[in-house]
Amino acid sequence: MEEKKKKVVVAFSGGLDTSFTVMYLAKEKGYEVYAACANTGGFSEEQLKQNEENAYKLGAVKYVTLDVTREYYEKSLKYMVFGNVLRNGTYPISVSSERIFQGLAIARYANEIGADAIAHGSTGAGNDQIRFELGIKALAPDIKIIAPWRMTDVWKMQSRQDEIDFCKAHGIDLPFSADSSYSRDRNLWHISHEGLELEDPACEPNYDDLLVLGVSPEKAPDEAEYVTMTFEKGVPKSINGEEMKVSDIIRKLNELGGKHGVGICDIVENRVVGMKSRGVYETPGGTILYEAHQQLEELVLDRATYEVKEEMGNKLSQVVYEGKWFTPLREAIQAFIESTQEYVTGEVKFKLYKGNIIKAGTTSPYSLYSESLASFTTGDLYDHHDADGFINLFGLPLKVRAMKMAEVEGK
Repeated sequence: MEEKKKKVVVAFSGGLDTSFTVMYLAKEKGYEVYAACANTGGFSEEQLKQNEENAYKLGAVKYVTLDVTREYYEKSLKYMVFGNVLRNGTYPISVSSERIFQGLAIARYANEIGADAIAHGSTGAGNDQIRFELGIKALAPDIKIIAPWRMTDVWKMQSRQDEIDFCKAHGIDLPFSADSSYSRDRNLWHISHEGLELEDPACEPNYDDLLVLGVSPEKAPDEAEYVTMTFEKGVPKSINGEEMKVSDIIRKLNELGGKHGVGICDIVENRVVGMKSRGVYETPGGTILYEAHQQLEELVLDRATYEVKEEMGNKLSQVVYEGKWFTPLREAIQAFIESTQEYVTGEVKFKLYKGNIIKAGTTSPYSLYSESLASFTTGDLYDHHDADGFINLFGLPLKVRAMKMAEVEGK
């Protein structure tokens, strides 16, 4: 009697590493492979159809698309915007939490079909393996995880070219080239690029070949474009007077920002596993959304709340980047950040010009800005003479210390 094949769900993006993983587990290891694409908004219908065709060619017995776009926004991206969460103070965080929700979707599907294992194509040198597997462990703690790149006792592949050659030897000619293909990740929010000339920090990115969502600032239009957005309790509601779903707002902002060279970030970051890596991130829509949201917050949040929220945003960036999603700390930080959004409602106007987002006016029914207080004209609410007493009290610790130092040094 033939032994029943074990079921494995492969997290399948259609890229080189996951394509190879499907073929390797089906052809070399004899698994019954289920290819599951967890879509966070980065695939077109045409791409998903191509993924399905390729998965079956590679040896999968079944292919499914798991749409987690809404969950990804509602449980992650929304809070990234609320907190203006930036990695290294530079780019809107994206892949870090995306992998968590992809892992959750894959784990749910694996439980549903009674899979024996889940496999992914992440290398042993990256951050994705951590985030992805933590998501799996949260929903399927007892399921086996297969990561071929970490199976050094049986793994013979040393490079992307080795993967391409292996597939060719099995009759599959993948549409990838080791010397001309970047390693990319795309979702609703952004697209990231790694590899090729980016592996040398001394090299300037070849933006003509690299960019997907837009153009470099040098190639952007010579004329600025005005954009008006509205927010309600921190959530974007409309662009230029047209109300849209948030996902459509992000797509529209990606289009506008890409056109004007906005949101391109070339960064060397410190991976969780201890090494430095370089990548170029295109996040035109996210960059605009952050800037517009922050423009409104400047008007409605008091100073103390604004400062603490900024600190919490930085902390959330670290927690999410390190894959610590399933922690009380992450929940507490998000709860605080969400509470600050109650009055972040209003209209923001700005213009896009050659990579820049330039303020052009902000209004809110909850604005704490008082023109009479901010002006140089003395009004009923503010007496300039009051500053004397304030400065004396505010500077008292400095005055006491200076007097003490003079006393000590004079002895």
